[in-house]
Amino acid sequence: MQGKLSFEALQEAVAVGRIDTVIAAQVDMQGRLMGKRFHAQHFVDEAWAETHSCNYLLATDIEMIPVPGYAATSWSAGYGDYVMKPDLSTLRITPWAEGTALVLCDVLDHHTHAPVPHSPRAVLQRQITRLEAMGYRAMVATELEFFLFRECYETLADRGYRGLTPISPYNEDYHIFQTAKEEDVMRAIRNGLYGAGIPVENSKGEADAGQEEINVRYADALTTADHHSILKNAVKEIAWQKGRAVTFMAKWSADAAGSSSHIHQSLQRIDDGSAVFVDAGRPYGLSQTAEAFLSGLLKHADETTLFLAPYVNSYKRFAAETFAPVSTVWSVDNRTAGYRLVAAGSESVRIENRIGGADLNPYLAIAAQLAAGMAGIEAGLTLEPAFEGDAYSVPEDRLIPGTLREAIVAAEGSVMLREAFGDDVVEHYLRAARWEQAHFDRAVTDYEVRRGFERG
Repeated sequence: MQGKLSFEALQEAVAVGRIDTVIAAQVDMQGRLMGKRFHAQHFVDEAWAETHSCNYLLATDIEMIPVPGYAATSWSAGYGDYVMKPDLSTLRITPWAEGTALVLCDVLDHHTHAPVPHSPRAVLQRQITRLEAMGYRAMVATELEFFLFRECYETLADRGYRGLTPISPYNEDYHIFQTAKEEDVMRAIRNGLYGAGIPVENSKGEADAGQEEINVRYADALTTADHHSILKNAVKEIAWQKGRAVTFMAKWSADAAGSSSHIHQSLQRIDDGSAVFVDAGRPYGLSQTAEAFLSGLLKHADETTLFLAPYVNSYKRFAAETFAPVSTVWSVDNRTAGYRLVAAGSESVRIENRIGGADLNPYLAIAAQLAAGMAGIEAGLTLEPAFEGDAYSVPEDRLIPGTLREAIVAAEGSVMLREAFGDDVVEHYLRAARWEQAHFDRAVTDYEVRRGFERG
């Protein structure tokens, strides 16, 4: 596809001066791109084989604070190096950055060159390998929502992120006229991503003032996760270039809708590419394997929530009658449920997880979904009946964990996750979550000051 580069094409582009910079980036625990900008000639001469990064990059919080308590690295261990191994299949031009190419890197142990097991790409690759051993390939799409603001990042930072003005004054869900007023940014995003080899299908206004959505074509799980992380970085860069700011927070304001990252998922047979989830002779055209996969998602929904909602703020999004789910039930084409069956009775039948927020790390979220689905298949689980009606009225025992604390407890006790990811990986991300919770617990919020300053 346009935008993707072979290594030979990169060498040619560097030789004639079309590309002078190559970004080599790994994905951090938050799903962000971290790495180096190489002079392109040095990259094609040497750095294409490997480069290095400090191992603290997989042991920090969202503010890049080195967090104590990780087994993988620490001050006492000296914060040594990891190897960043460019995956040349991800090499692409970045049209929004002049003369620049981008490549994603796998993260390897500096001494053994084995994959670092808690690196997000490795977590997902492990589940893909497990699934392939069953003869299946995971196909996934993530629908990303975000808010676009009139101000730039620098202005909002100077204001302490107060007085934010969404780009539109009213709900712009599917609204063609309002989104026409935003096309200088959104058109640049669509074309920039497509030019980078990321097959954007469309953008649209979402369910609040200033809210946008980008949809990218269905692909295998690793490609989708790569596209997702590159997309978030590109959207921020392009908005900044246009003098605007965006946020992928799950809930940037109590008065605004939340931003999601719905995960659409199905399986293909590796041998012939046929759809595993399809069986025209069964209810909803859903195969027995698909029913078992969905049953696994439901059985382990609480345990996997941590990887769909990784921050304290993530849980503010789960609110009734906002199109964000509050339950872990499944339903047919019902946007009030946590799991929605899409395109029932067709060759495109798939499961949509509506729980994930726009703040999730796509590698970890997809890996957790695959692990839960495989557990359902391996156990031969039977699917419960589809929920009908308003899923905002489900019994309390089917509610999504309501806080990060609850999600931590569920993940901590998950035998499924520990068997799928390994104890070390689970403990690594539990440490991150506990730090996030403890960091918030020490904060004094504007809400507390307003409520208690005079009247308390």
